[in-house]
Amino acid sequence: MIGLDTNVLVRYFAQDDPHQSAKVNALFATFTAEHKGFVSLLTLAELAWVLRRAFHLDRQELASVIEKILNSQDMTVEQAEVCWSALHLFLASRADFSDCLMERSCRARGCDYTVTFDSQAAKSAGMRLLR
Repeated sequence: MIGLDTNVLVRYFAQDDPHQSAKVNALFATFTAEHKGFVSLLTLAELAWVLRRAFHLDRQELASVIEKILNSQDMTVEQAEVCWSALHLFLASRADFSDCLMERSCRARGCDYTVTFDSQAAKSAGMRLLR
């Protein structure tokens, strides 16, 4: 298994740099069910942030990218079930994907709730405001 950095996934999905995209496309062509790429939770959160902010993907487009990664037979995603849960929350709310991922990760580890100073995350991602 080969770990994938955020910038590698960005090049793969954005295809915005011919030189780097060619390299990442060649790498991805080597992945199989037995020889996979690995996507960490942090990488997935960073990818979502970069694609929304730098590439202006809307919520549906971003959800499609995340779903493609989660459904890939050639990639393993850290805590995939948590990521699926975060994706469902993201689609059902107005929260950022990273907030959804954080809240669902905490919940999966047995936290009663997640506190935040971010009122949007409290409203949309199921967190509680720290007062």
